[in-house]
Amino acid sequence: MNKIFKNHHRGLTVSLMVVFLTGLLLGCDGVRVTHYFERGALATAAPIATGVGETVFARGGNACDAAVAVGFALAVVHPEAGNIGGGGFALIHDGASGEVRALDFRETAPAAATEKMYLDKNDEVIENLSTFGAKAAGVPGTVAGFYRLWEEYGTMPWEELVTIAAALADTGYYIDAYMAESFEEHKKALTSFASTAEIFYPDGRALKTGERLFQKDLSRTLYLIAAEGPDGFYKGQVAESLVKTMTEHGGLISLEDLENYSPVWREPIHFIFDSLDIYSMPPPSSGGIVMGQILKLIEPYDFSAWTPATPEYIHLFCEASRLAFADRATHLGDADFYPVPDGLLDESYLQQRRSLIIEKHASSSAETRPGSFGPANESEETTHFSICDRDGNMVSITYTLNTAYGSKLVVEGGGFLLNNEMDDFSIKPGVANTYGLVGGEANKIEPGKRMLSSMSPTLVLRKDRPYLALGSPGGSKIITVVAQTIVNCTRFGLTPVDAAGQPRFHHQWLPDQIYLEEGGFDINTKQGLISYGHNIQERTPYSDLQMVFVDNDGLMYGVADPRKRGSAGGY
Repeated sequence: MNKIFKNHHRGLTVSLMVVFLTGLLLGCDGVRVTHYFERGALATAAPIATGVGETVFARGGNACDAAVAVGFALAVVHPEAGNIGGGGFALIHDGASGEVRALDFRETAPAAATEKMYLDKNDEVIENLSTFGAKAAGVPGTVAGFYRLWEEYGTMPWEELVTIAAALADTGYYIDAYMAESFEEHKKALTSFASTAEIFYPDGRALKTGERLFQKDLSRTLYLIAAEGPDGFYKGQVAESLVKTMTEHGGLISLEDLENYSPVWREPIHFIFDSLDIYSMPPPSSGGIVMGQILKLIEPYDFSAWTPATPEYIHLFCEASRLAFADRATHLGDADFYPVPDGLLDESYLQQRRSLIIEKHASSSAETRPGSFGPANESEETTHFSICDRDGNMVSITYTLNTAYGSKLVVEGGGFLLNNEMDDFSIKPGVANTYGLVGGEANKIEPGKRMLSSMSPTLVLRKDRPYLALGSPGGSKIITVVAQTIVNCTRFGLTPVDAAGQPRFHHQWLPDQIYLEEGGFDINTKQGLISYGHNIQERTPYSDLQMVFVDNDGLMYGVADPRKRGSAGGY
């Protein structure tokens, strides 16, 4: 719906805001009990952000209103990934029409970007140039994306939704143990820039649990966005501050890049798995196609004798992943710049690929090639939140700065971190990015192009009714986390809570190994996989799944991943 935005500050009254913030500040320990809710439910990576969503529901807002408020709140209370200096994707189910739409607010390469901008004169990759500092940043899309979502589906005043986050940044909040540990862990990188250090290390040391984090510059930026919409970010003093930071630190983003940025509505990837309608992101996300390939490749198999930890199942899933990620490396990129093949989810093509899977015998990634076509007609520190309401509206949003705290560079005077998403391009064919993903021609750097992503916000409908809204951070592991969660709920009959807590595994073609969450799999499972010829490597638990489940009566509850500090709630 179209709205006339009035350029003045309504906001919340001072007294209401004090009460609201007091409740949030006291409720940031992450201990939440999930209940069924009638009006709306959500799951986010930070308890304060979940409280913001609950408040929006209490004030009569819908799932999209809550998504906008939560997204801006995460920029304040989850700075390692929540952002206004990054970008992402949203999947929306309109409860009134039944339509599912995909909103792409991924960052774009600046107009001055070049294919070899991260290579030296010998065409060798310059270490850290694509991940650290101003030159690593793409043109941010988050603010424009949230505004476009609100324009189409919001019911509450934009200013009121954004003001909640602005007040949080201004008033400050007490950090929990998770944030304190994160600040300590990343201190060396975050203190490399004075503008970043003065926010997170105000007296030269990392804030400790229970100390208050104030973000005055970020608050001013958010108040401008609240009053002026995207113009408060992409034009005027915030834009000028961003470009000044680029100039001082060797970045490429210009005022024209900011003014020209626009989100894009896209047709979602849609496929059927076990009679469920699954919707996810199309390119420049690889998530929908790769997840669709994995699930469709394993769909014909009989799971009746297996559990989520059975070696036969893990082997099958990983062989399907190997094939799908090989296709990702060659065939996927920004479809506005590269002819992505149409047939990657066609049954005839999948049947051909499925024939390459051998029972109880691992393939070799060195010998696994992408499928052939004629001419065609992520950090693990991303964040995700899922929200549903009683009217059948569903929102699944994954957005990011890429690695933790992105480029580590805060825009001086603007108070927000910039992304390092340029690393998600193929900076040199055959050279892996931060997440070990290899790319080529389809994902090379070009001005205005959106870099390939693994972010996979996903909506699942059962008999045309809302069933699951889910997604996760985790770089390349996002895709397998979401796919395994769906399989856990459908084939293995686990509750959403148990499905989220199930130990995870991952294979992405290169490197040729299965990652197993340490402590999650017994010796029989490991020995079984080794006997099939797999290389296995245990690693710490990963990702941060956030999911909302809707039952047949329309009652909802949220599920926050037990591995981290996220929380679920509702109204």
